[in-house]
Amino acid sequence: MTASLDPAAVIAEFIDAVAPYDPQPDAAPVALLGLRTAHGAEMFPMSDHLIRAMCRALASYRDPEDRGECVECGGRHLDENLHCRDCGRLHGILGQVIADHARRVAASGDGGVPTEPA
Repeated sequence: MTASLDPAAVIAEFIDAVAPYDPQPDAAPVALLGLRTAHGAEMFPMSDHLIRAMCRALASYRDPEDRGECVECGGRHLDENLHCRDCGRLHGILGQVIADHARRVAASGDGGVPTEPA
């Protein structure tokens, strides 16, 4: 069972991780972030250093489900086997092997399995 996520606690944890590196810890906040959740409401004073750190963190984030784009339909829904849930194309080595085999079968013209030369 997964514990409920408390967004305010996550932001507070991020602030605690970044604060020791703020070159001007006593400077006035440049923004105030208000957050209202099912857990309550919180206000977070944001320094310039903290905002820049948050922007860098967000810019570098990559979703674990991001497996690239489908070369067939451009969809972003490749499963863990690199199978496109939008159009059905297989990617990766298995997809390449299947595509190559399909091309060989189509090129043989008879619809059967191509024979290997002896």
